[in-house]
Amino acid sequence: MDRPPIIMTNTLLFALSGLTALIAVPWYGLSQGYDLWQWLCFLLLFCYCGISITAGYHRLWSHKAYKAHPALQWIFAIGGALALQNSALHWSSDHRRHHRHVDDNQKDPYSAGRGFWYSHIGWMLREYQRDTYHDYSNVRDLQNNPVVAFQHRHYLTLALVTNIGIPLLLGLLHGDLLGMLLLAGVLRMVMTHHTTFFINSLAHIWGSQPFTDRNSARDNGILAFFTFGEGYHNFHHLFENDYRNGIQWWQFDPTKWLIRTAAWCGLAKDLRSCPEERIEQARLEMQLKRAQARVHKQDDRERWQALLQEEYDKLSLQIQHYYASRKSLLEQRKRTALARYDRLRLQLEYRTLRDGFLVAKRNWSRLLAGLA
Repeated sequence: MDRPPIIMTNTLLFALSGLTALIAVPWYGLSQGYDLWQWLCFLLLFCYCGISITAGYHRLWSHKAYKAHPALQWIFAIGGALALQNSALHWSSDHRRHHRHVDDNQKDPYSAGRGFWYSHIGWMLREYQRDTYHDYSNVRDLQNNPVVAFQHRHYLTLALVTNIGIPLLLGLLHGDLLGMLLLAGVLRMVMTHHTTFFINSLAHIWGSQPFTDRNSARDNGILAFFTFGEGYHNFHHLFENDYRNGIQWWQFDPTKWLIRTAAWCGLAKDLRSCPEERIEQARLEMQLKRAQARVHKQDDRERWQALLQEEYDKLSLQIQHYYASRKSLLEQRKRTALARYDRLRLQLEYRTLRDGFLVAKRNWSRLLAGLA
């Protein structure tokens, strides 16, 4: 079978920008030097591009995890053009197809099943998607979005103006045109490209799978640091419409923090998050699956199997009751007219179920430790 033709525009872009970043950027730095202002411009534009992709292209438009004010959408649309990763419409179409057919080597645009190189950059170098390249049937909702539609129609102009115009203007203001073009222009673009591409490639082969093993996606805190929170990819592939990727307070997810801050400022609303009981249940099911695999290595496997199933059933039931009680308690706090007796009853019921949940969780953890 013949290989698809090479896409020369993409190939030249990635090759020339990559070589410039590897050779010209360090050469100029060693011979002329970069100052703090140039590095600051590089960092600010890199962050602007990255956040526009994660908060705009990804969580807003691809997954509709929240709704954004038009002003915020325009900011993301301009930043997305600066990131030079195609229009929001095209990017979202590819990404929705990826989620629908994840790991399917024929239908997933950047399937990790075809190897690191293909999922990282190879899928953009040849016409692998000739039949679906301009098929936007899965993003009809975005075609009706005036911001997305405008950016798609004028994407090339916006991409050229932002990628050349912004570094050029900053260089003229600073007095070192070439240095700014290399650092805030080329290096920033290359870094933006590959940090995004790492989610398609590395985040499907490196990390843990605490929530599901039905696909290749992994959670990786190191990748999250460099990708504005996108590294918690195992969670994301199971709960794709959640505006968060890092669900714990300590997990690095600046995109989540930005969306939440925008909501406080009135620039975002209808933030979607998965019920906590579903998240806990998914984590529990994965723990049971791994524990059952270890049981086969035990001498008294039948006893361990029975213990596992018993503790799993107890904890699963406690999860349902505990989170239902907590939800009822939170709802009653909004009803100021609720009788004092009913309020105390709900609080007592919640505390009892919480204690039972914690005991069941502790017993489950001890059982898993005994299997290790």
